[in-house]
Amino acid sequence: MGTWTNGGYTLYNNIWGSGAGTQTIWANSYSNWGVTANHPNTGGVKSYPNATRNVNRNLSALRTLTSSFNVTVPSSGAYATTYDIWANNHAYEIMLWMNKTGPVGPLGSLQTTASVGGHTWQIYRGSNGANEVFSFIRTSNTNSGSIDILAVMNWIRTQGWYGDVLIGDVQLGYEITSSAGGLNFTTNSYSVAFS
Repeated sequence: MGTWTNGGYTLYNNIWGSGAGTQTIWANSYSNWGVTANHPNTGGVKSYPNATRNVNRNLSALRTLTSSFNVTVPSSGAYATTYDIWANNHAYEIMLWMNKTGPVGPLGSLQTTASVGGHTWQIYRGSNGANEVFSFIRTSNTNSGSIDILAVMNWIRTQGWYGDVLIGDVQLGYEITSSAGGLNFTTNSYSVAFS
């Protein structure tokens, strides 16, 4: 796994799934980077190249937690462009799917559809065996925008799904299942801000 730290963020190439192909990462900065991935046309997530910002604050101690992003993604393959937010030392995983292509879907079962944090989502709840997963799947694909992550995290708390959790890493990247022949995923800009 290649890693690079820049501007308070860490980039991870993060090839982890079984049957993965090749994937190379490039970076000008934490906010401008990308991968060329050539993963076979088989099921199962192969990789999650991402840029990570560590927050390390309790939910109740945050006044703001926002992010903005702009990506260029392929029109083929099977993947999701998603935030991965970790809470309580990886006990909870909150995924915010901004776009998806091909036969990919979230864990668990559909709970509701809601507008929160500036977007409308189908919200799923499940487990991967190691941690609980809350997946917010945007009802239509977008390649850029901003999100009020704090509003999303507080919405989950109001459902009683967790309490005053410690928010750890906020990641943005590409959960790639297949990209046969080699496809390019580019982060044009990305930032996380909190206070």
